[in-house]
Amino acid sequence: MKSVSRRCFLQSSAVLAGNAVLSPYVPAFPAAQKPLRLGGPIFLKSDDPEELARAHRRLRYSAAYVPTVDIEDTAKINAIRKAFTAQNVLIAEVGAWVNMLDQDAEKRRKNLDYVTERLALAEAVGALTCVNIAGSFNPKHWDGPDARNLTKDYFDATVENCRKVIDAVKPKRTKFALEMMGWSPPDGPDSYLKYIKAIDRPAFGAHVDIANIINTPDRYYNNTALINEIFRKLGRWIVSSHAKDIYGKDGHFAETMPGRGSMDYVTYIRNVTSLPQEVPLMLEHLRTPEEYDEARQYVINQATKAAVPLA
Repeated sequence: MKSVSRRCFLQSSAVLAGNAVLSPYVPAFPAAQKPLRLGGPIFLKSDDPEELARAHRRLRYSAAYVPTVDIEDTAKINAIRKAFTAQNVLIAEVGAWVNMLDQDAEKRRKNLDYVTERLALAEAVGALTCVNIAGSFNPKHWDGPDARNLTKDYFDATVENCRKVIDAVKPKRTKFALEMMGWSPPDGPDSYLKYIKAIDRPAFGAHVDIANIINTPDRYYNNTALINEIFRKLGRWIVSSHAKDIYGKDGHFAETMPGRGSMDYVTYIRNVTSLPQEVPLMLEHLRTPEEYDEARQYVINQATKAAVPLA
């Protein structure tokens, strides 16, 4: 190989530096990071918005899933918004977990109506996002594998579904987002960018769940690079994130709670808190208060290790 002169090296470095300045993506770790807004389910049996909001703060949560409320109950929606704001608890997500690609036309119609209603609730209560998965063409499992999930029909139908839901509600405060999945797109940052471009709606955002898309040895063993890539490419669109973990089990990958897997949580937390917008990190999929206690404490410890305080 020919040697490279010092002048050529410096010129090349200057070009790379200039491109970095022009990049639309946020830096991975800026000098000043935001406090972490951690959230998760609580186990308080109460319908009182003020009690629920205070219970979140007792657990050191500053983000929450939406409490149970009907879209028609305007008084309770207003009470939830007021009580949680008073406690400095952001309502992070309204879930809409149904298959928008169900092969039964009537079920698909009802599912889209439900997602539209959930987005309307998110807007009314002031949640950051209403989130769902794109769905699947799998006839038995709404999030299962199917070769047709990689086709143009899947992509076009998902774009149409997202536009239809957003255009029906026209949200001003909340975003509609798709959760990345291992068996159905969007399944990574480049895939997600294609949906963002095609859907072409300001009210469409990005939702991050790293554990969901660690589905290859490369992503598993190099998850630090995967985390950085996702936040570098999707940063300005990210509205919420999930806190889970992943580990190898009997020749496949299995989900587990934070701290029992191999995810680089210091890098994850630093990326979440480096974004220009506030993005909550939400615990999920655990069964008992004790499991959530363990997971919450692990994330708090990792935030301390990353020198990131809690909000």
